[in-house]
Amino acid sequence: MRNGYIQVEIKGKMAVCHIFPPEDGGNSISFAEMEDYLKDNGLTNFDKKEFRNRLASGERQTMSLGLCDGLEFSEMMYTKISLDKLKVTCRFLPPSMGGQLLTVRDIMTELEMKKIIFGIDQDAIMDFMNNRQYATDYVFAKGRPPVIGKDAKIEYFFNTNPNLRPKYNEDGSVDYRDLNTICNVEEGDLLARLIPEEPGEPGMDVMGHEIMTRRVNSKNLRYGKNVRVSEDKTELYAETNGHVKLAGEQVYVSDVYEVQHDVDNSTGNIEFPGNVHIKGNVRGGFSVIARGDVIVDGVVEDALIQSGGQVIIKRGIHGMHKGIIDAEGNVITQFIENATIFSGGYVETGSSIYSEVNASQDVIVNDHKGFIAGGVIRAGGKVESHTMGSSMGALTRIEVGMAPEKKEQYTMLQRDIAAKNQKIKKLTPIVETYQNYIDEGRQLDEKNSVYLDKILEELSQAKQMLQNSRELFNTLHQELLNSQHAKVVVRRDVFPGVTIVISDISVTVKEKRSFCQFTKSNNQIHISTL
Repeated sequence: MRNGYIQVEIKGKMAVCHIFPPEDGGNSISFAEMEDYLKDNGLTNFDKKEFRNRLASGERQTMSLGLCDGLEFSEMMYTKISLDKLKVTCRFLPPSMGGQLLTVRDIMTELEMKKIIFGIDQDAIMDFMNNRQYATDYVFAKGRPPVIGKDAKIEYFFNTNPNLRPKYNEDGSVDYRDLNTICNVEEGDLLARLIPEEPGEPGMDVMGHEIMTRRVNSKNLRYGKNVRVSEDKTELYAETNGHVKLAGEQVYVSDVYEVQHDVDNSTGNIEFPGNVHIKGNVRGGFSVIARGDVIVDGVVEDALIQSGGQVIIKRGIHGMHKGIIDAEGNVITQFIENATIFSGGYVETGSSIYSEVNASQDVIVNDHKGFIAGGVIRAGGKVESHTMGSSMGALTRIEVGMAPEKKEQYTMLQRDIAAKNQKIKKLTPIVETYQNYIDEGRQLDEKNSVYLDKILEELSQAKQMLQNSRELFNTLHQELLNSQHAKVVVRRDVFPGVTIVISDISVTVKEKRSFCQFTKSNNQIHISTL
């Protein structure tokens, strides 16, 4: 394979161009490259239109270039340094037929003039010298890219995201009293192990400048009560039997704080840095705030429960329009009535009446008589119930898919990425212009040097910000793709007046339907039979 090129013959005061088309699948002759080559050698008085047509013909032929100074010229070497200064690419065009060929010394001198001193490939240079290929890229120098180090990470030996669900009885009912949601550990159990960071190594560009690698992130094991650390600070062990929990990045083993009766005037509000087990009820007006799980054997009235883990209410919630359950994990309860629920996981209940239920994952109403009547149910995944709405026309709204605030962030990131791409597109030609100027061996004055540094800094910052925006955008985009699988499942009946919203599409049920599901496809909500 050989790329196409031209060669000039000097005949007295006349110049003749010999056109050598590509062979064996080589690249066609570039008009712009050949025009620059002729211009560099003082040949400008020729018919450019005819020259272009002859190059495009793909045939070997000869063309007059007109008058010239009659002087022979040497082989030409064109050098390009990549923007990251890790690769030097050279291209060659032939001398006039009576001109001189470049020597290895000539090539080395040219590289030295460009301040290229590191990673020079002598074998590549000799390959060109022994088998000259014109209009062909030769990589004559390569820098050493930096080695990217690895951040430290922590490996946990317990479930850091419990996803336990209640037990279903054979008759279809749900047992909310017999729940095993505690992650038990025994004294001496290994809880976590630190895998230290691996530092990177700096690189070197072709001009001998060191390229710094990014700083790796180190980590330390963080731990609290009832946890001991090994002598080398790389492992955590339980000091006692109990419940292990990850709060932020801190591992702790806690005993469960037990309330033997109701949370009322006799106890006051409860705030505990671990798990709380209330064996009675939570009366109206009181609050239970726990870093871990909250388990209530009785009923929760118009009270506030905040949990860093799961909330399990075995007898249900009588919210009286004031009760609030706010859990970072799952919420499991026998029923929800006139209450507001926020769950960072899923919500599972036997019924929901005139309540606002918000779940990052699913909302499942799966008792054998389970129903949703009135209120608003929002879920990042699916909503499933036996009955939705009522024959009395209770206004019920079911929303699934990506949360509105995340969709807004998704749209803003799209605009930001477009703006950053536009800025990079604007700055890159400026840098290339300066780079070409430098490649020609010219020096920048102080004013232009400062300006180039400023442009390079802006370009670097724009690329970094673009990368950050793309990473966040890809995360949200993946979540949006997953939301395409969000659905509403009706195990028995859905009544007129129920509004179904999937992502940004909504539909209101006009007639009673049974045993069906609502899904989104092609920007429409489709109803299909289970």
